[in-house]
Amino acid sequence: MRFAVIQGSREWTEAMPERAAAPQGLVVEDVQAEARRRLRCLKIEEWRLREFVTGTPVPDHVSHLALQIEFAAQAIGRLSPIPSDYADDVYWPRIW
Repeated sequence: MRFAVIQGSREWTEAMPERAAAPQGLVVEDVQAEARRRLRCLKIEEWRLREFVTGTPVPDHVSHLALQIEFAAQAIGRLSPIPSDYADDVYWPRIW
Protein backbone atom coordinates (compact mmCIF):
# COMPACT_ATOMS: atom_id res chain seq x y z
CA MET A 1 0.00 0.00 0.00
CA ARG A 2 1.20 3.48 -0.77
CA PHE A 3 0.36 6.85 0.80
CA ALA A 4 0.17 9.81 -1.56
CA VAL A 5 -0.66 13.49 -1.18
CA ILE A 6 -2.84 14.67 -4.04
CA GLN A 7 -3.78 18.38 -4.33
CA GLY A 8 -3.67 19.00 -0.63
CA SER A 9 -5.66 15.90 0.34
CA ARG A 10 -4.53 12.47 1.41
CA GLU A 11 -5.40 9.28 -0.36
CA TRP A 12 -4.59 5.63 0.26
CA THR A 13 -4.00 3.75 -2.93
CA GLU A 14 -2.85 0.31 -3.82
CA ALA A 15 0.42 0.17 -5.66
CA MET A 16 0.15 -1.05 -9.20
CA PRO A 17 1.32 -4.66 -9.39
CA GLU A 18 4.56 -5.04 -11.21
CA ARG A 19 4.26 -6.93 -14.44
CA ALA A 20 6.16 -10.15 -14.49
CA ALA A 21 8.96 -10.15 -16.98
CA ALA A 22 8.13 -12.12 -20.07
CA PRO A 23 10.04 -15.39 -20.31
CA GLN A 24 13.15 -14.88 -22.35
CA GLY A 25 12.06 -16.91 -25.31
CA LEU A 26 11.08 -19.97 -23.25
CA VAL A 27 7.84 -21.55 -24.34
CA VAL A 28 6.19 -24.92 -23.87
CA GLU A 29 7.45 -26.00 -27.30
CA ASP A 30 11.04 -25.72 -26.02
CA VAL A 31 10.24 -28.09 -23.18
CA GLN A 32 8.49 -30.48 -25.56
CA ALA A 33 11.53 -30.43 -27.85
CA GLU A 34 13.73 -31.41 -24.89
CA ALA A 35 11.32 -34.25 -24.08
CA ARG A 36 11.46 -35.45 -27.69
CA ARG A 37 15.26 -35.36 -27.54
CA ARG A 38 15.25 -37.47 -24.39
CA LEU A 39 12.79 -39.93 -25.95
CA ARG A 40 15.06 -40.19 -29.01
CA CYS A 41 17.96 -41.06 -26.67
CA LEU A 42 15.72 -43.75 -25.20
CA LYS A 43 15.02 -44.95 -28.77
CA ILE A 44 11.32 -45.21 -27.99
CA GLU A 45 10.33 -45.06 -31.68
CA GLU A 46 12.49 -48.09 -32.43
CA TRP A 47 10.89 -49.97 -29.53
CA ARG A 48 7.40 -49.06 -30.73
CA LEU A 49 8.25 -50.04 -34.30
CA ARG A 50 9.57 -53.38 -33.06
CA GLU A 51 6.34 -53.89 -31.15
CA PHE A 52 4.28 -53.07 -34.25
CA VAL A 53 6.29 -55.38 -36.53
CA THR A 54 6.95 -58.36 -34.26
CA GLY A 55 4.21 -58.09 -31.68
CA THR A 56 6.78 -58.15 -28.88
CA PRO A 57 5.75 -55.50 -26.37
CA VAL A 58 7.96 -52.61 -25.38
CA PRO A 59 9.81 -53.58 -22.18
CA ASP A 60 8.08 -52.26 -19.09
CA HIS A 61 11.06 -50.23 -17.91
CA VAL A 62 11.30 -48.45 -21.28
CA SER A 63 7.59 -47.64 -21.51
CA HIS A 64 7.56 -46.54 -17.86
CA LEU A 65 10.50 -44.20 -18.45
CA ALA A 66 8.83 -42.78 -21.58
CA LEU A 67 5.72 -42.02 -19.54
CA GLN A 68 7.84 -40.32 -16.87
CA ILE A 69 9.54 -38.14 -19.49
CA GLU A 70 6.19 -37.13 -20.99
CA PHE A 71 4.80 -36.36 -17.53
CA ALA A 72 7.87 -34.27 -16.63
CA ALA A 73 7.50 -32.29 -19.87
CA GLN A 74 3.87 -31.51 -19.04
CA ALA A 75 4.75 -30.49 -15.48
CA ILE A 76 7.67 -28.26 -16.54
CA GLY A 77 5.55 -26.69 -19.28
CA ARG A 78 2.95 -25.68 -16.70
CA LEU A 79 5.45 -23.82 -14.51
CA SER A 80 5.20 -20.06 -14.59
CA PRO A 81 7.74 -18.95 -15.59
CA ILE A 82 9.44 -21.92 -17.16
CA PRO A 83 12.89 -22.23 -15.53
CA SER A 84 15.74 -21.16 -17.76
CA ASP A 85 17.56 -24.40 -16.91
CA TYR A 86 14.62 -26.65 -17.82
CA ALA A 87 16.96 -28.98 -19.75
CA ASP A 88 18.94 -29.74 -16.58
CA ASP A 89 18.77 -33.38 -15.47
CA VAL A 90 17.35 -32.33 -12.11
CA TYR A 91 13.92 -31.81 -13.75
CA TRP A 92 13.85 -35.08 -15.68
CA PRO A 93 13.84 -38.79 -14.73
CA ARG A 94 17.10 -40.68 -14.96
CA ILE A 95 17.53 -42.65 -18.15
CA TRP A 96 20.05 -45.12 -16.74
